[in-house]
Amino acid sequence: MTQAPPAATKRQPVPRGIARSGPVLFSYGFRPFFLAAGLWAIAAMALWVGALAAGWEIGGSYGGAHWHAHEMLFGYSSAALAGFLLTAVPNWTGRLPVSGTPLTALFALWCAGRMVLLAPDSIGLPLAIAIDAAFLPALLAICAREIIAGRKWKDLKVLAGILALALANLGFHLLVTGGGDAALANRLGVGAFVMLVTIMGGRVVPSFTRNWLARRHSTALPAPFDRFDTIALLTGLAALLLWVILPDTILTALACLVAAGLHLVRLWRWRGWQTWDEKLVLVLHLGYAFVPAGFLAIALAQLGWVEPVAALHVFTVGTIGVMTLAIMSRATRGHTGLPLAASAMTTASYAALIAAALLRPLASVWPDHATELLSATGLCWILAFALYVIEYGPVLVQRRRERSD
Repeated sequence: MTQAPPAATKRQPVPRGIARSGPVLFSYGFRPFFLAAGLWAIAAMALWVGALAAGWEIGGSYGGAHWHAHEMLFGYSSAALAGFLLTAVPNWTGRLPVSGTPLTALFALWCAGRMVLLAPDSIGLPLAIAIDAAFLPALLAICAREIIAGRKWKDLKVLAGILALALANLGFHLLVTGGGDAALANRLGVGAFVMLVTIMGGRVVPSFTRNWLARRHSTALPAPFDRFDTIALLTGLAALLLWVILPDTILTALACLVAAGLHLVRLWRWRGWQTWDEKLVLVLHLGYAFVPAGFLAIALAQLGWVEPVAALHVFTVGTIGVMTLAIMSRATRGHTGLPLAASAMTTASYAALIAAALLRPLASVWPDHATELLSATGLCWILAFALYVIEYGPVLVQRRRERSD
């Protein structure tokens, strides 16, 4: 009698799914990255304010200004983006989230980038650059694996945004260390983040608004995604590409003006004024309002009516800052079982950050008061994220219950 062949040895899967043992902090992607984003937003801005006011030396040979630009764009913002994607992508694909040891390793890579860039010369610039530049490609690989495995082909455009950020980050390092102008890399990084906001904001803002209005039996709901949204997105992409490649041109100004108008109409179609009673939803609309405001500011900068740095900060502090804080607070509440309603502290954090977004461009308008306005902007930014950390830090490290909305 012939003996049956032995069963094939099963391959051990990569650890995935919500970790039920070990630190709560590493049980889900939003936990470590949202907490780190809040803490680093405070620390990095405090260091920058100290550099401006007291001459603190930060960033080694990069210099304080380049370090500040990098850490706000590729430090804080990348952490907030990672927290969102590592939580949202599993919802999009229906696959289990990255958790436990793999999440800890990815988070450690982000932390390493922050530490080495505080004094990059101490370990040598090539090694410091390699450590910092590794995080975004690692995040890209994780998201690509999940989106491709889940066959969510429409979400490939998110991967393009992460790739653009990774290239912008590497380009920033090469330009700064090579004595070039890092403005091109900064514009590419900001443009990539703005496009991600318009893509993902176009999903979450009308969705959360629709859910909130439906619970109140409203029949006037946000317009569904249609051809108009596609036109607005493509026009915004074209305007941002022109801004990155051909700044200071009339063509860029015209494209940004058209993009500003289309995205303003897009925002209007989501009927945000009906959500005044719930600041957790309203702030999403206010954050997205900085998208058309940013396009308008960029257009005016091309015409010489606004300082380019002031226009840039409409996108960075307004679009990126307000939208990331809005998503961080909502996702934290939604995925830890807290009521989906803004507390007084959360509302105050929104108000502080919106104030920072409005104050920062004024430093270029009133140069005689630039120091005071920059300090006020920094303090409002720090206050906004300090309130987030105070309210949600204990929840992120202790509260294990998970719930999605």
